[in-house]
Amino acid sequence: MIDHPDHKVAFVTGGAQGLGLGITQHLLKSGWKVMMFDRDEEAGHEVMAALDDETRTRCLFFPGDVSNEKDVAIAVQRTIDRFGRIDGLVNNAGIANPHSGSVEHLDWDDWQRVINVNLGGVFLTTKHATQHLRKTSGAIVNITSTRAFQSEPDTESYAASKGGIVALTHALAVSLSGDVRVNAIAPGWIEVSDWQKQSNKSSPDHSETDKSQHPVGRVGTPEDIAQAVSFLLDPAQSGFMTGETIRIDGGMTHKMIYAE
Repeated sequence: MIDHPDHKVAFVTGGAQGLGLGITQHLLKSGWKVMMFDRDEEAGHEVMAALDDETRTRCLFFPGDVSNEKDVAIAVQRTIDRFGRIDGLVNNAGIANPHSGSVEHLDWDDWQRVINVNLGGVFLTTKHATQHLRKTSGAIVNITSTRAFQSEPDTESYAASKGGIVALTHALAVSLSGDVRVNAIAPGWIEVSDWQKQSNKSSPDHSETDKSQHPVGRVGTPEDIAQAVSFLLDPAQSGFMTGETIRIDGGMTHKMIYAE
């Protein structure tokens, strides 16, 4: 049963901390209902406790792992049981640390864990949410990374997983054409140290060098990405877009930097 039928429903993975929390909060402020799916129970309950009474009725938290199909299936069903529909799927959850050590010493299980979470999680949530997104002519937004297009040493598993999301995005856009739009966002440097649960939160400190790497003159914020998510979920604004990956990195990947 839908308790507020005028509100659309978003399913946000990794929605309790960092970039995902920024997306969750932005969508709630915009009137959406949100399923916040995150493996960190402490973070999820902390977010829920901080919401006002009205907003809390529009937010549901379910703890689980995006690489565990049973967890994903249950979370999707809980969303339907509570809100009756899914209009938007935001695949944000992932292992954030890009560094995995040299390829000669990278353990297979460590490689597989990054691929299973970052790429496999996108597949699993899409698999289970698509039947509901078809009914609402909904949209999927996948969060990849500029690491899909450029690299630094010892980031093979992360780069492969994020590049895979770009390819999966356009593959799904074709497979789901006419029913569900599928796009992706590739964030650059987004500062999330102050968007963590209380026990992990810290204040960001960016040098002038940090800022000057970006043609816009600053490091990104979760709100920069959340606004783009809203745009891609809204058929009135992006209804003619599918299969695309938008880079949002303050222009950093376009700036040539020479070693001194």
